[in-house]
Amino acid sequence: MFEIFHIAQSLIANITAIIALLFLSAFFSGSETALTAASQARLHQLSLRGNRRASTVLRLRRRNDTLIGTILIGNNITNIAASALATSVLISLFDDAGVAYAMVGMTVLVVIFAEVLPKTFAINNADRSALAVGPAIRVFVWLFQPLSIATRFVVNFLLRMFGIKGLSSLEQQEREEELRGLIELHTGPGPDVSEERAMLRSILDLGEVTVEEIMTHRSSVSMINADLPLEEILDELLESPFTRLPLYRGDPDEIIGILHGKALLRAIRGFPGENMADLDIVEVANEPWFIPESSNLLDQLQAFRARKEHFAVVVDEYGTLQGVVTLEDILEEIVGNIDDENDVSVSGVRPQPDGSFLINGSVTLRDLNRDYEWNLPDEEASTIAGLILHEARIIPDVGQEFIFYSFRFRILRKHRNQITQLRVWPRPKQISGSYDEVTTDQVKP
Repeated sequence: MFEIFHIAQSLIANITAIIALLFLSAFFSGSETALTAASQARLHQLSLRGNRRASTVLRLRRRNDTLIGTILIGNNITNIAASALATSVLISLFDDAGVAYAMVGMTVLVVIFAEVLPKTFAINNADRSALAVGPAIRVFVWLFQPLSIATRFVVNFLLRMFGIKGLSSLEQQEREEELRGLIELHTGPGPDVSEERAMLRSILDLGEVTVEEIMTHRSSVSMINADLPLEEILDELLESPFTRLPLYRGDPDEIIGILHGKALLRAIRGFPGENMADLDIVEVANEPWFIPESSNLLDQLQAFRARKEHFAVVVDEYGTLQGVVTLEDILEEIVGNIDDENDVSVSGVRPQPDGSFLINGSVTLRDLNRDYEWNLPDEEASTIAGLILHEARIIPDVGQEFIFYSFRFRILRKHRNQITQLRVWPRPKQISGSYDEVTTDQVKP
């Protein structure tokens, strides 16, 4: 009787231990999923508000290799211990057949209750679960730290023997690519979401886009000849929609100053006497600031802020005038067009009922990609006309069509050798052939 009671007591103790180990295994499995799936941005905000649990989770995630190593060690110890106890109990009850029973039974229990169930709950409640298990996992990290360090050392040694980088040398995924992926996942109803995505993409692109890609080309820059009479200068300034205009003398490439309309009005008001012809317009103008066309927008934005400037003259490697760029141009790359009462609104894009677009040749590829979420390459050309010339390798005729990048282009107007207007069909449905290759078709206008 005493022996039966002892066996029953031992059996109950072993079953209790197995259940406890399964609960502990479920805890480690769910913790791994919760701590890796929790939103780092939300945890960071909670930490700034004084949430200590969020701060604990963030500290654990900064040592990701130690965290994962600790969880895997704990998970494997509990699973192996539970399986060993179950095998021992079932062997004592069913002899050799107990091994098979233990293998099948523990596999079902571990998969359902120690893996799938806790991980499913954790992935659906990642932030709350991470905050709940963070303090406990921190204790296990401290307890298992010697074993975790030793395990990592052995693994790194073995990997180096085969010429593979160790765990501590593995590079993390680029933060920028992660941000871009999060931006693309930012979806929702309404046009505002599309605009938000475009703005966020533009912020990340500031360091990659050069001034050359967004500047106003020299052919479109309004300039004033400094040798003109003051009255004519005033007329040109009043007729222009711009506040600042470059001054040149003799050759339009020779920019000698930047004339600000308000500065000129102050000078006229404070000029003694009635003979305004004696006013030196160059002294009123500011010194021109020349920048290389290869400057990226992020550096240029910081330079504008540091110099407290709003206007820069863009030159190439030979010092030749290429165009001008303003602080507003850079800001528009982020938020889109900023029009005021003096701006001349020329979008240059007109959607058509058949799904095509009438586009001026001077419209930039970046504007088209941002406004319509197209994916036209802008590495080799800044405008839609420049893209046609670069891909076709010829100066096209009016009526000529091209197909590349899943778009169909038809030349509608030209001025000399400049493409001034074209029609674009995005993703044509009735055109056969590979869109990866540039094809041309001479058609009637």
